[in-house]
Amino acid sequence: MSQGPRSGLAAVSTALLAMSRHLEVRDVLKTIVASARELLDAQYAALGVPDDHGGFAQFVVDGVGEEQWKAIGPLPRQHGILAAMLQEARFERLADVRKDPRFEGWPSAHPEMSDFLGLPVRDGDEVIAALFLANKNCAKPEGGCGFTEDDEELLSILAQHAAIALTNARLYERSRELTIAEERSRLAHELHDAVSQKLFSLRLTAQAAAALVDRDPPRAKDELQQVAALAAEAADELRAAVVELRPAALDEDGLVATLRTHIQVLDRAHAARVTFTSHGVRALPAAQEEALLRVAQEALHNALRHSGAQRVEVTLGKRGPDTVLRVTDDGGGFDPTTVRRAGRHLGLVSMRDRASGVGGTLTVHSAPGKGTTIEMEAPGG
Repeated sequence: MSQGPRSGLAAVSTALLAMSRHLEVRDVLKTIVASARELLDAQYAALGVPDDHGGFAQFVVDGVGEEQWKAIGPLPRQHGILAAMLQEARFERLADVRKDPRFEGWPSAHPEMSDFLGLPVRDGDEVIAALFLANKNCAKPEGGCGFTEDDEELLSILAQHAAIALTNARLYERSRELTIAEERSRLAHELHDAVSQKLFSLRLTAQAAAALVDRDPPRAKDELQQVAALAAEAADELRAAVVELRPAALDEDGLVATLRTHIQVLDRAHAARVTFTSHGVRALPAAQEEALLRVAQEALHNALRHSGAQRVEVTLGKRGPDTVLRVTDDGGGFDPTTVRRAGRHLGLVSMRDRASGVGGTLTVHSAPGKGTTIEMEAPGG
């Protein structure tokens, strides 16, 4: 008997420490769900962060495989038991969730669940998430629930710390966003002060040269030389500004963490599911990391804005000595040759330039109705 409490305390401690290690919201959510399922020995666990429109801004599951999750379909709405937890802000412990009058069914690919334990995650008076588990791995009493009052107490402790971890992660992400916004504002002012003045001088000098062409060709020639000099200075100013636009997070966190954060933001902001996986990629030279990031951003923009995709997958991995970025969507696709003939590039020229600029290659695989895969291969990593 004495061993049980110590084991339980150790498990709770491990779960709380795991939650405190992450700063990105998505990582915190995954850790909360995995910790809850392991701590309470359940087959399934999930956590939903509500939006303001009757759905969920984020929904994280543990115990459901990737293929099954795809087959289940869109994220659930706030209805039935989930809505009750969010609206009434109380525990729900049920012997069989399917027999509850509030139960409204689930998609055909959804796993069968019986005993159920759920509660809201609260930050003060605000309900910021709903956390629930199903199918306790134990022998159930006849007509009863496998989850106990002790499980409720454990989950309540976990939820309190989950609220702290989630709030801290949100604050961290918000501070990062503000830092980026401030940096962009600073650069915008510098561009205005430096480049716009050069361009204004260039315009005036060009006008003067045009007026002198007929009556004083030598002076007109001098003015045109000045135009060339001013244009070169403006180009240098722009080049310096572009170098400064390298994302601060890239220098601070590296390519993998920066891509993961960017994709988490896109996943929250769009209806399409956007995922990221990385395997075995180490730090690369700054120019290659920036090129890979910019290509990923352009490919993601195309997929989310133009393709009608429901799912976009971004992977970063190794191929021999090289690093390979792949952005795949299940959208409408296109004929790359037709796009080129029509003079529409969808950013492909820019992406190819970025890839070749660091000694890499870019390939595009797409066809109407078949989705699109953009792949960039860069040396090193």
